[in-house]
Amino acid sequence: MSPKWEHFEHQADIGIRGYGATMEEAFEQAGMAVIAVMVPLERVAQTMRLEVQCEAPDCELLLTDWLNTILREMAIRKMVFSRFRVSIKGMRLAGELWGEPLDISRHEPSVEVKAATYYALRVWLDAADGWGAQCVVDV
Repeated sequence: MSPKWEHFEHQADIGIRGYGATMEEAFEQAGMAVIAVMVPLERVAQTMRLEVQCEAPDCELLLTDWLNTILREMAIRKMVFSRFRVSIKGMRLAGELWGEPLDISRHEPSVEVKAATYYALRVWLDAADGWGAQCVVDV
């Protein structure tokens, strides 16, 4: 399966999904889906790289921790991201985020994602289709 992401409808919020051949790829694509809720990904240059880490007791909670780490770094550093790399060992995630400082006129943010929630939270492996990772994000 080639990595990809998508959004799905959910009342007032937005659902995000990432897919990949590995859980890491699915998490990377879920990160892309979160950013794509806010800004057009093609407008975000990859001029700066950050390293982050998270840990959780299971893969579903690890997904929300990962996505909320991305959102926290965006808020603290006033940046947007357009590429991710994830490595997972046990329930410890090491991630790399590539992006640039937010430029309102160029990035044209549409909505703010406040947090990844536990609603519709799921990480799965399908023998035919590979890994999937999803949740609803609060906008």
